Amino acid sequence: MIVQSIFVPGIAHSSYILGASSTCAVIDPRRDVEIYVKAAKDLNLKITHILQTHLHADFVSGHLDLARATGAPIVIPKAAGASFEHIPVSEGDTLRLEDVLLEVLETPGHTPEHVTYVARDFARGPEPVSIFCGDTLFVGDVGRPDLFPGRAVELARLLYDSLHTKLLSLPDFCEVYPAHGAGSLCGRSMGAKRESTIGYERRFNEALGITDLEAFVNSLTSGMPAAPDHFSRCSRINREGPALAASLPFPAFLNPGAFSEKMASPESIVLDIRDYSAFGGNHIPGSINLDLGGNFATFAGWILPPEKEILLVSDRPENVDAAVTSLRRVGLDRVTATLEGSIFAWARAGLPTAHIPQVSPFELQQMASAVSVPILILDVRSPAEYEGFHLPQAVNIPVPELRSRFVELDPGSRIVTVCGTGHRSSLAASLLLQKGFENVTNLAGGMMGFAAAGLAPACPLCVSPHGPRFTGQRSENAHAGDREVIP
Repeated sequence: MIVQSIFVPGIAHSSYILGASSTCAVIDPRRDVEIYVKAAKDLNLKITHILQTHLHADFVSGHLDLARATGAPIVIPKAAGASFEHIPVSEGDTLRLEDVLLEVLETPGHTPEHVTYVARDFARGPEPVSIFCGDTLFVGDVGRPDLFPGRAVELARLLYDSLHTKLLSLPDFCEVYPAHGAGSLCGRSMGAKRESTIGYERRFNEALGITDLEAFVNSLTSGMPAAPDHFSRCSRINREGPALAASLPFPAFLNPGAFSEKMASPESIVLDIRDYSAFGGNHIPGSINLDLGGNFATFAGWILPPEKEILLVSDRPENVDAAVTSLRRVGLDRVTATLEGSIFAWARAGLPTAHIPQVSPFELQQMASAVSVPILILDVRSPAEYEGFHLPQAVNIPVPELRSRFVELDPGSRIVTVCGTGHRSSLAASLLLQKGFENVTNLAGGMMGFAAAGLAPACPLCVSPHGPRFTGQRSENAHAGDREVIP
């Protein structure tokens, strides 16, 4: 039996090729599926099955594209109610890949329709050797049950049963292959390691250590990070069947004049994917900055309206390809144009530009201490990041909430946006400019830069803003000494 994992940074998604002697299954495929076709060919395997553990919320799956490319059937939980041609499976169903037998366990909790595939490799022995558990069990965490309004408690109870009655009854040596790792918002405290074993998780997974049902439910129905906008949208798309990649437009390169005409339509938005320092120096007024070097796909799916045409500004043609792929992964398929010649051509054509000043940690320290010119420090990180480590004067509005909560701010105030590195704060600054704010500055390097400059202690959450942290009650020692910063 062969297991080859394929990882997507940003959304921290793991998919798998499970191979026998000459055939293989692809489990929870991403939308850009060429990688599976090539990997199977390199392994001299034929793709005969496409398996889904559940209707993924954080990305659009590639099951239809892969089925078209290979002719393999799509296997998906019966309870998903999928609209496309598929093989529905439920508790006790089995699939065969030569010497590998896959047994279906229904493991609801993260979603109502979730299943886990338990693999037995009869070439070596009859015991369960691996599980492909989707978002039920992670390394160091379990799936969040709060993605369905009004059903969090119900799903948390189902998740407890799925974990303790079913998955933890498997042998300790059984390998655990989850669909996500650290960086995903499908859980709260995933570890950076991408695979584990039942025995290791039984011993060290703190969520599994909460054996009291009510305490487990309370832990998983409070204090969860916000769910991005695209989560519900992607689930629906995956149930109905995504548009095939071949049917989607690729952005046309337009000269500044044609680009300007196209962006005049109320049905379009301009997305600038350049580095935030480049965006700050010169950008098209009204454009949104999502630095391709940041957590691009997640915040694109979270912030950008899916009904709009997306017009790209990039300083490198190859980055257009990367951006289109990432946008499609979160269901943003209407990327129709990109600016030929980038901002240099735009400025040379005499078209208007806007700017966002960038300040260093030392400059911000000086600005904050200047009584004559008051500033508002706007920290746009998550509440958990803000709670663990923030500047004393800072006000916290997470960047996705800024779309509606900007009304809490004075448009005439002098605002400095702050995040962990400068990426999200540049996005926040661009959103404020859209709303009519004029005096907005971005902290280059964010709180990581502030700490590196020796002006504040280091913060683990700034280093890994969506990384591992304790699922249950907050540890007494968490962030000890991190709450005060050097004024």
